[in-house]
Amino acid sequence: MANDVKEIADAALLARLKEKAAWVRRETLKIHGIAPETRIASSLSAVEVLATLYYGGWLRFDPRQPQWEGRDRFIASKGHGCIALYPILADLGFIGREELATVCKPGSRLGGIPDMQIPGIETTNGSLGHGLGVACGIAVGLRQKRSDARVYVVCGDGELCEGSIWEAVMFAGQQGLSNLTLIVDYNGISMLDYCRNIINLEPLDRKLREFQWDAVTVDGHDLGAVHRALADGRQSSTSRPQAIVARTVKGKGVPSLESDVLCHVKTLNAQQVAEAVGRLS
Repeated sequence: MANDVKEIADAALLARLKEKAAWVRRETLKIHGIAPETRIASSLSAVEVLATLYYGGWLRFDPRQPQWEGRDRFIASKGHGCIALYPILADLGFIGREELATVCKPGSRLGGIPDMQIPGIETTNGSLGHGLGVACGIAVGLRQKRSDARVYVVCGDGELCEGSIWEAVMFAGQQGLSNLTLIVDYNGISMLDYCRNIINLEPLDRKLREFQWDAVTVDGHDLGAVHRALADGRQSSTSRPQAIVARTVKGKGVPSLESDVLCHVKTLNAQQVAEAVGRLS
């Protein structure tokens, strides 16, 4: 009976996550229609990861008290690719829904890259490769305070070309930062080429394990797989940080972007946005 109840609960959660992820993808496309300067392909690849974190019960937060000391910390290291956070923050009450129509407009606090003036955003982002190092410092501070809060980071695979990332990887492993989780949006495409043609990261999960991390590779668009990986990390008894290599498709949901190696720098016009939203509705 207990297993039946758990399966029902899991099915209900998965259905909710699918609904939220689909909504976030549509809203992210609408934001791009308003603000074409946003990086739409990078934002679409991370939708399921962000939806699972925020709606799957993994992040503790209080929209009424964004700086609540007991909150978990989320670091959007691939800031240019986290525009999909805006609909989530509006849906959860960190910002007003009406603000979604102001992205990149004069006077708006919602820019092309999320920063700390936005409630719910922990760090000022933009320069790639720094998010994990900042997260390590936060994780150390929380541990010294004997806090049970956790730190979650989402970075891109192109970002892993930065040496500062690997300094942070080595530090976290050496220090046994078990309150730290890194999720790599492993979409395989950097700004102007496939990552494998710039710096081949394979086998990424094995490399991270060599640096004393617990690392797994999952389908980053499979909400159940992402959820299970987060659960396994939370339940782990090791003293290691956790890494989830989430294999994703850059521009997920928009066929013209999914098949374009230059999708990172591509912009959709109003008609293309409307067509994409229509297909996903």
